[in-house]
Amino acid sequence: MRIKIISFSVLFVFLFFKVNAQTTKISSADKKYDDYAFADAIKAYESLIEKGTKDEKIIQRLGNSYYFIGELQSALQWYNELFIMNEEQEPEYLYRYAQCLKASGNYRKADEVLEKFNQKANSQQRASLIRNDKNYLEQIKLNSGRYEIADAGINSPYSDYGSFILDKKIVFTSARDTGGIAKTSFKWTNKSFSKLYIADLMPDGSVGKPELFRKKQKSKFNESTPVFTKDGRTMYFTRNNFTDGKRGQNDKQVTLLKLYKAEFVNDEWVNEKELPFNSDQYSTAHPALSMDEKTLYFASDMPGTLGQSDLFKVAINTDGTFGQPQNLGPIINTEGRETFPFISTENELYFASDGRPGLGGLDIFVTKINPDSTIEDDVQNVGEPVNGKQDDFGFTIDSKNRTGYFSSNRDNGHGLDDVYRFAETKRLVCEQDLMGTVSDAESNEVLSNVSLNLFDENFNPLSTIVTDDKGNYIFPKIKCGKKYSIRASKSDYGIKDISTTLKKANGKTTLDFTMQKMFKPLATKAIEIKKTVVKPVKLGPIKLGTDLAKLLHIPMNFFDLGKATIKKTSEPDLNKVVDVLNQYPNIKLDIRSHTDSRSSSESNQILSDKRAQSTKDWFISKGIDESRLTAKGYGETKLVNKCADGVKCTEKEHQQNRRSEFIIVGL
Repeated sequence: MRIKIISFSVLFVFLFFKVNAQTTKISSADKKYDDYAFADAIKAYESLIEKGTKDEKIIQRLGNSYYFIGELQSALQWYNELFIMNEEQEPEYLYRYAQCLKASGNYRKADEVLEKFNQKANSQQRASLIRNDKNYLEQIKLNSGRYEIADAGINSPYSDYGSFILDKKIVFTSARDTGGIAKTSFKWTNKSFSKLYIADLMPDGSVGKPELFRKKQKSKFNESTPVFTKDGRTMYFTRNNFTDGKRGQNDKQVTLLKLYKAEFVNDEWVNEKELPFNSDQYSTAHPALSMDEKTLYFASDMPGTLGQSDLFKVAINTDGTFGQPQNLGPIINTEGRETFPFISTENELYFASDGRPGLGGLDIFVTKINPDSTIEDDVQNVGEPVNGKQDDFGFTIDSKNRTGYFSSNRDNGHGLDDVYRFAETKRLVCEQDLMGTVSDAESNEVLSNVSLNLFDENFNPLSTIVTDDKGNYIFPKIKCGKKYSIRASKSDYGIKDISTTLKKANGKTTLDFTMQKMFKPLATKAIEIKKTVVKPVKLGPIKLGTDLAKLLHIPMNFFDLGKATIKKTSEPDLNKVVDVLNQYPNIKLDIRSHTDSRSSSESNQILSDKRAQSTKDWFISKGIDESRLTAKGYGETKLVNKCADGVKCTEKEHQQNRRSEFIIVGL
């Protein structure tokens, strides 16, 4: 009996130490993972699996580690294992799994997985993009075939990426071995630390031998993705958190990325300074300059980021200081990764994203920055062959000759990442001609000299034309895939509004419509017409700033919930305002529309703008001169009570905020 007890004790001690050792190994692997040492984490996790330790968390993190270093085929192997082990995973794993399936060319299964992601994460921006663009592969196909690409001639067996053209030279990032005795490596990938290199661009298209951009640097840090001012005297670039010889770390002892600025003085880059909005607790990286060099764009995971990394912009003041960074918002950013921005001389914003429907990994997208610095919501995938199944990023282009460079970790390259050059053979422009014929609703006779005003989906005016002698009209070369409204007006016919949404394809859209002639009594018949006598409106004291709606004691809500069309039941009250304007021809009104706090602030702003414009248009249709009217929507910015976002209110309280005001601004 004593021998059995001793044997049991020995076995227990053996198992205890075995379990304890295994727990220590798992903790060590997790520590590497948490420290972003993904290459080391992969080795540690795979070693555990080889020795029989295989749980769901280990498989998740092993798949993630490969995913984060861009090895999507290897990530797919472990995500396959993960979903065999347990199909019920968080939405993020569904999305990453789909990205890896695309990288293997299995788009059918990727779309099935994305459909599950859509169901689980239907409130996410990524899910919304998937729902609204189910035919994304067809659209990408339409955008494809516009580039001729080739090896850039600067690649090594290591990672080469992030190029910029500076005075007939190419400056790029490389992790190639510099030949030193003490080789240093970056623990994220266990590859050499990246440095900036430069090479001459020859007239015949060849490239000179790459050399270190700054030969005197010997510090152990990553340096990458430079952008230069037009005069070549200022450089913004990315580097590990390393200033004045000291390495900075966050509260988990991890060194992140920061943006720096340097000046070119006496043939040397000096006066290095980190930018003031950097932090030890988050990364800032991959700078890009606006055309006027007054705005810096960059990628970051700073507070306020919508996803894993977002694009931001920050003002560069005339005295060299910087404003507060601003997130570019959901037009650009998703819950995934948005990174590597570039601004062309035509104000095109190119960037890489894995949060939008694409071909796999990071894809390159493009949109336009408007003159007022707003960004168009028409974001397009640039298509193949620039985009492929792996990660494609770091796109730069010369707008004059439409040539440039991009980076990719696609198959059959020289190293982990490579730089490719391209020539764009066809512009990515989708335009349609909107045309048609206007005719009389009863006689079908064509109507000439009909005035037509074209508006975008936010009722911003775009163009004004008139029909020709055959009743034909054409709005040439307007953007595809957008909703437009046409307002037609002609003497004796009044006003008619129609709308249409154009397809996402080059070509034309035909929109014929009719107009109804207004009734007029015949002058040849002796018909006695009893005229309606409008009694003078009695008003109190009229002064600037007075709200005419309050003065007339009429309701201030003329719209159904969520709509911008004036209710028929509201027209008698609005006619009272028309009577006042006719009686007092010098009065000028500012029409102000307000919403309650329900729905998003963005949609409320759009709705109130539409309501204000709709009210103005209604007054104009009643004969009020447009010069006497202005209109503006205020959304939910001027609530009259406590009913802000998240505050529980009655319907009556919300209705107090849904109001129109007619403020007298001229007498």
